Amino acid sequence: MSSPDIAGILDNSKELDQLRKEQEEVLVEINKMHKKLQTTPEVVEKPGDNSLSRLKNLYTRAKDLSESEVRISNLLVSQLDALLPPGPPGQQRRRIEGNEQKRKRLKTDSDISRLSPNVRTQLEICASLKGEQVAARVTANDAERDEWFVVKVIHFDKETKEFEVLDEEPGDDEEGGGQRKYRLPVANIIPLPKRNDPSGTLDFPPGRQVLAVYPGTTALYKATVVNGHRKRKTDDYLLEFDDDEEDGSLPQRTVPFHKVVPLPEGHRQ
Repeated sequence: MSSPDIAGILDNSKELDQLRKEQEEVLVEINKMHKKLQTTPEVVEKPGDNSLSRLKNLYTRAKDLSESEVRISNLLVSQLDALLPPGPPGQQRRRIEGNEQKRKRLKTDSDISRLSPNVRTQLEICASLKGEQVAARVTANDAERDEWFVVKVIHFDKETKEFEVLDEEPGDDEEGGGQRKYRLPVANIIPLPKRNDPSGTLDFPPGRQVLAVYPGTTALYKATVVNGHRKRKTDDYLLEFDDDEEDGSLPQRTVPFHKVVPLPEGHRQ
């Protein structure tokens, strides 16, 4: 085992440890919100209360962290498999296939009523997005980059865990020129902040990369935050979009808070 191999495994282990710490912190906040809503459910009816928006943002963050944990865990398994000596021929394959079949059976036998409370809540949050505008990832034809658009949620299928969405304003270069529908998995959807509730949105630090709707379009592109906080008078972010160069420099553009979301893991654009 070479030093670079060990270093790579240790780096990923540290990242996995950090992800789990962040998950614990988010879980603590979620439990606080649950307790608040259980003891004083009437608080959500008060004008200006953002409890549900905050809970939704926390669950979105928990989902992102969970997906990152799976990705890093799979990477660590691959790194270790590449370094471990092979076992008896066919033994490992049988074990893996057995586990895979077991997972398939578990998935087939499960239904919404038997899911954990957290998973049920996540599915309910997804279902609550019906009629809302969200950011949706659609893989381009060349499959080498991702395209993100603002779309409207038509339906969420709890069985397949897929969203049916409508692209209401496709570009002029789209075939047919009319509105287009897509069926997308949960991982391809990012809820946009509520237009009428800026209190539940994030303040990104300077230099943080985000996804934002480019002014005058319904497409989202990678951008870098210029200021650490929104402009309080307008609740706009000041951003510099990648590949937006003019006269040798990147112009700074203001984008409303409800059109900016965190940059997803593994974003390709």
